[in-house]
Amino acid sequence: MSRGPHQPAGPSDWVRRARAVMPGGVSSPVRAFGPVGMEPFFAARGAGARIFDDAGRGYLDYVLSWGPLILGHAAPAVVEAVTRAALDGMSFGACHRREVELAERLADCVPGVEMVRFVNSGTEATMSAVRLARAATGRDLILKFQGCYHGHADAFLVMAGSGVATLSLPDSPGVPAAASRLTLTVPYNDLEAVDAAVAEHGPRLAAIIVEPVAGNAGLIPPRDGFLKGLRHRCDRAGALLIFDEVMTGFRVARGGAQERYGVIPDLTTLGKVVGAGLPVAAYAGPGELMRRVAPAGPMYQAGTLSGNPLGMAAGLAQLRELDRTDPFDALARRASTLVDGILAAARSRGIPACGTAVGSMWGVFFTEGPVFDFDGARRADAEFFARYYRACFERGVFFAPSAFEAGFLSTAHTDADVNETLDVVGESMDAAMDAAMDGAT
Repeated sequence: MSRGPHQPAGPSDWVRRARAVMPGGVSSPVRAFGPVGMEPFFAARGAGARIFDDAGRGYLDYVLSWGPLILGHAAPAVVEAVTRAALDGMSFGACHRREVELAERLADCVPGVEMVRFVNSGTEATMSAVRLARAATGRDLILKFQGCYHGHADAFLVMAGSGVATLSLPDSPGVPAAASRLTLTVPYNDLEAVDAAVAEHGPRLAAIIVEPVAGNAGLIPPRDGFLKGLRHRCDRAGALLIFDEVMTGFRVARGGAQERYGVIPDLTTLGKVVGAGLPVAAYAGPGELMRRVAPAGPMYQAGTLSGNPLGMAAGLAQLRELDRTDPFDALARRASTLVDGILAAARSRGIPACGTAVGSMWGVFFTEGPVFDFDGARRADAEFFARYYRACFERGVFFAPSAFEAGFLSTAHTDADVNETLDVVGESMDAAMDAAMDGAT
């Protein structure tokens, strides 16, 4: 199937204007498209499975605002709910019914959740969960995994994934050495390394925080026994286990990774789907722990816009729609079809590749597999990925502009969309190989 390539989006005048008033011209680093050799993409609108630029060109979207749009862009149920809420008021700075209703729904859905505190971003959720773990244990150290990204708080910008990995930054200037020394890092999926860290630092260890399915170093599933092993080690050490389900919540199963893998953490952080594209996140857990949070307890955390009525309305509408339609099996099947098709296209061309799907999350690495950790992810062919990425984008398919990010499916994606994508993938692999033969990078 042939098609004329799109031209890269993002009018040059908007790029210049953005760079004059915003660092790098963006509000979040990975949007700059630098690692794939492109200018920033300026979106104008989204509808269903497609996103459109200022010139009206449409792209099949597998970024989906980095995960939250599980119903696709401008889902009617969500738009209607947000519109109704906006007519009642944009923000109250006071309690309201929708935040109670959404907290009740989360407690019903997620196995390890009894009480919820809403915040505005995944970073707020994870930094608050760590503070709570330290308050509960009286300890100061946390352990995280290389390539896992838990937001941009000081404690997490050590061997992080997502944009930090995309830009090849081992850590961030501005993070005090004293703060970095409170974060231990070990390879993902490596229980022996966890054992060594616990043996040395156990009495000071407040928590182990983990993406139960790593989605910020590409997609890396947990090996058999890894999450259960973390649960056992935390129990023995007297530390808390924190699942960062900002990305996996409602993506890998209705109840998140803890439902899928049968491992219940002490604390859970949620985001993405919870807000249906609006800035909503939460940290949550059993009442015994959550009652330590002010005003019920002494651990302070606050936010003027937390529990914002528009975000609560959007999250409620999306979760109700997920309950009504129960799309999880269909999403998982379609994600597997997409990954299998990409890998088959690579094999037929002699291109090293591996990948998998977990629920509606998916990822492919251009390297011999399997990939179990961040070091494995970094072996992927970044130059080939950049050429392939540009070719896909020019042909109307929008993947994450980084080799270190998971992709997503929505209920708006059809089998025909996946087949169209796979046609583009084959053409783009050919174009990337031709470009390499011509000496292009």
